[in-house]
Amino acid sequence: MKKVETIIESDILTAVKEALMNIGIAGMTISEVYAHGSQHGIGVVYRGQKYSVDLAPKVRFDVVVANERLDEAVGAIASAADTGRIGDNRIFVYDVAETIRIRNGLRDTSAGQRNAA
Repeated sequence: MKKVETIIESDILTAVKEALMNIGIAGMTISEVYAHGSQHGIGVVYRGQKYSVDLAPKVRFDVVVANERLDEAVGAIASAADTGRIGDNRIFVYDVAETIRIRNGLRDTSAGQRNAA
């Protein structure tokens, strides 16, 4: 199994979520995060003063998928998240050693990972 972690801009949250749901991946964790990347922050004006903000608000998606669904999931995310702008989004893929459902102790795909089966 693989964990696909995606950092995106919040304005494309719905598009990425729908892209995953359209291919049958409904289990996901979504968090608000702040990122610092190659764009080195953004300029904002507050009460007439210019400020440089070096942390940009983003959204992080985490999904766990079976190895054979990895390319499909990454493709759906990439096509929905592509804005073409500097500071665009990132996808990270990690190996998952094991999943355990806390409620009943089931492990791996039997743990009810609909995305992994």
